[in-house]
Amino acid sequence: MLKLLRRSEVLRITGIGGTSTLYDWMARDEFPRPVTLGARAVAWRESDVLAWIDSRRPRDPDKRRTERV
Repeated sequence: MLKLLRRSEVLRITGIGGTSTLYDWMARDEFPRPVTLGARAVAWRESDVLAWIDSRRPRDPDKRRTERV
């Protein structure tokens, strides 16, 4: 069954900081585009969002973060 996610759900599930980041990544083809529901409403296919999450490379737990001086 196809499930659609609204923007707030997408931001919560992905951990993306905000709407501007989401739309910036879409403009750069780094995040799936939504489907149009109406004149002023869009939603993302849950399967597209989950596939994007799965495609992200996990952080290397052995790699230490270097601090800037």
